[in-house]
Amino acid sequence: MKFDKGRLPSRHVTEGPSRAPHRSYLYAMGLTREEIHQPLVGVASCWNEAAPCNISLMHQAQFVKKGVSAAGGTPREFCTITVTDGIAMGHQGMKASLVSREVIADSVELTMRGHCYDAIVGLAGCDKSLPGMMMAMVRLNVPSVFIYGGSILPGTFRGRPVTVQDVFEAVGQHSVGALDDEGLDEIERAACPGAGSCGAQFTANTMATVAEAIGLALPYSCGAPAPYEIRDQFNYAAGEKVMELIAKNIRPRDIVTRKALENAAAVVAASGGSTNAALHLPAIAHECGIEFDLFDVAEIFKRTPYIADLKPGGKYVAKDMFEAGGIPLLMKTLFDNGFLHGDCMTVTGRTLAENMDRIAWNPDQDVVYPADRPITVTGGVVGLKGNLAPDGAIVKVAGMGHLTFSGPARCFDSEEACFEAVSTKAYAEGDVFVIRYEGPRGGPGMREMLSTTAALYGQGMGDKVALITDGRFSGATRGFCVGHVGPEAAVGGPIALLRDGDIIDLDAVAGTLAVRLSEAELAERRAAWRPRATDYASGAIWKYAEQVGSARKGAVTHPGGAMEKHCYADV
Repeated sequence: MKFDKGRLPSRHVTEGPSRAPHRSYLYAMGLTREEIHQPLVGVASCWNEAAPCNISLMHQAQFVKKGVSAAGGTPREFCTITVTDGIAMGHQGMKASLVSREVIADSVELTMRGHCYDAIVGLAGCDKSLPGMMMAMVRLNVPSVFIYGGSILPGTFRGRPVTVQDVFEAVGQHSVGALDDEGLDEIERAACPGAGSCGAQFTANTMATVAEAIGLALPYSCGAPAPYEIRDQFNYAAGEKVMELIAKNIRPRDIVTRKALENAAAVVAASGGSTNAALHLPAIAHECGIEFDLFDVAEIFKRTPYIADLKPGGKYVAKDMFEAGGIPLLMKTLFDNGFLHGDCMTVTGRTLAENMDRIAWNPDQDVVYPADRPITVTGGVVGLKGNLAPDGAIVKVAGMGHLTFSGPARCFDSEEACFEAVSTKAYAEGDVFVIRYEGPRGGPGMREMLSTTAALYGQGMGDKVALITDGRFSGATRGFCVGHVGPEAAVGGPIALLRDGDIIDLDAVAGTLAVRLSEAELAERRAAWRPRATDYASGAIWKYAEQVGSARKGAVTHPGGAMEKHCYADV
């Protein structure tokens, strides 16, 4: 392929006599004259040694680079950070998790801008790195291909398959004497057998499913587990494909449209995916200048059937869905039954409908149900609204038997305080735990509450209590757990006004979240409410709290694509 550097950003560092100093740096790294004057492709990786989610990304990036080179491009590899939720969970480190999504997007943007790269192939593994990388792609709007590092394989504990979710729940079993020290040691050694992101339909696999459905990833590429050798082929193909996108000038905002976002929301609902998608899809839309908030996501959830029998609500993991036919199999039955828009462009250079023409339904599997014969007729994730959540809330209902709950509030102003009550069993069946001041601004950082919810399940109380929070839940969370309650407590939302004993009504059928208080009573409490100071007065988390917006709109920190005066791709 031949490329016209006259329209590519890298012309600013490689072309003309005035750029001789710039070229000297490139020669210093062993590039040839030909390589310098080819398109420069950023190969951005979230590699680190923090967790198995990211450990294989540097290896995978080498195959991307080979694909770029084979197709006439010059790859330039760089890394950005990742904060891995499994390690950050249950302590103050979790406040860094959502903040890291913005840092990932910002750091990829700055690297691309500073060095004038023409395209990007982005590799991500853990939860926030996937949306962070996709946000950078649509913000920059240079030709882009997304790569997921792949899921981990399940472990085996005493003859049954297990994931890290089982380890979190084992902590609860251990706290009530249902699992001894030896058993806890055995399961923690067995649950995670190698490289890859958490294996069930938790946040990483949910956002990987989104990447294919939204059109930024090659079909099948996001389903292949990290240890599978086929990943090298997908990575090589991604390097080749990004060069084709440069030649055809197909950019992320040609792909990530309003319809594509609706497709992405549909696959989340159909797969019983993580509630975090309701935070990340609005954030990706925001980078494009598209209005697509929590209520828009919830509307798609409401009308989409739940068809993938995946953990934590079901019985299978990502490996099983890949071997049954992958994410395209899930999309195929949704498309055939009218739940996806077919006229959306994808990184294949073809529309979603054209991609689906090449997919055959596999009747010899029971991981994905036909969309006209679903597990349940409404999606695995539900949006809620009411006097306790005027700006909305979200709950994952996949696998739940009871979709309504009423009970007295037990209020806690941090996750640690609630976890202590759970650990000591200082609660009663029928309680509604309220964890507040854990929102984007109030946390700061909108922590996930998996340690608490998993401990409840381990104690056998997962379906006997409910929990609401202005924070988030892990994709591994199950039970009646409502997150993203907005407005958050830190800005005086109704959740800040609750007191112990207030009766809370949750209804995932009607889509409501309410407290049995009159507007007059709420107004009286609001008049007496005072803001709380956090213990973060400097640093990255303080900076985030100063800038962050509501969860309803994705907890974003800048004005977005609608306000930009120029796009990087057109510099």
